[in-house]
Amino acid sequence: MPSSSHEGLVSLLRNAPHLAALALGSRAPNFTRAEIVESTKSAAEYRPDLSIVLRHRKRAVLAFATEVQLRKDPQKRWSWPVDITVLRARFRCPAVLLVIAPSPEVRRWAAEPIDLDGLGSKTRPLILAPSRVPKVQSVEHARIAPELAILSALAHAGPQEAFCAFVAAASLDEARGKLYLDTMLASLPRATRAALEEMMQSYTYQSDFAKKYFSEGKAEGKAEGKAEGRAEGKAEAIIVFLEGRGLHVSSRDRARILECDDVEQLAQWLGLAARVRRVSELFGR
Repeated sequence: MPSSSHEGLVSLLRNAPHLAALALGSRAPNFTRAEIVESTKSAAEYRPDLSIVLRHRKRAVLAFATEVQLRKDPQKRWSWPVDITVLRARFRCPAVLLVIAPSPEVRRWAAEPIDLDGLGSKTRPLILAPSRVPKVQSVEHARIAPELAILSALAHAGPQEAFCAFVAAASLDEARGKLYLDTMLASLPRATRAALEEMMQSYTYQSDFAKKYFSEGKAEGKAEGKAEGRAEGKAEAIIVFLEGRGLHVSSRDRARILECDDVEQLAQWLGLAARVRRVSELFGR
């Protein structure tokens, strides 16, 4: 059975299939829409997680056989070439294998060319590298493009990206929002989860779903390592709040915040971070 992380990543692209084009960067063809197409009745082992077709007006210009890969699976290197061959024949357009893999090690493995005939013919999987994903660092942008915001948080794992993605997911319907939040919280590094947890405690939820989700402590349960990451999380949260409000945090002030291990002092600064007009006011200057 697919894990929630696998399901969440598939859902991101199912709800926003145009994001597949990010993997190509400037090589992406001109297209007017991206659509999900249902797999044919071929054997289950030859069906990708998601089939996406880019169209320019009515003409198919590129097809993606999209696979979410959380771990290495040598069997996939036999089935993946079939996936793209089926799409290429079905839509009469170029087809590529797109692999979404959170782990750098799995990305390196998946990117290796696949030998097709022993005579030099190879297919090269396309990997969605973090560098191809734009950083979403404003709440306004995240709310307009929630799937991109979640993908940005997973790709870059910064507290600012995570906070914006959290706000966007918390404003969605319960089924989609819960899936995205579970996926994000399960994938983020401990330090980022700790910072996000602090920000979640200070955020005023706008939807009944978000209030229910966090009041039940699900987010807290996902953010493992809470005790040891508490001070670090508060420090990161303070900087995210300040920079998110457009305030400049100097290297000196940043160091002072990050080096502080007094949880009570950090909690006081966190409360002030939403109200001060200058960072210096945080320290009574």
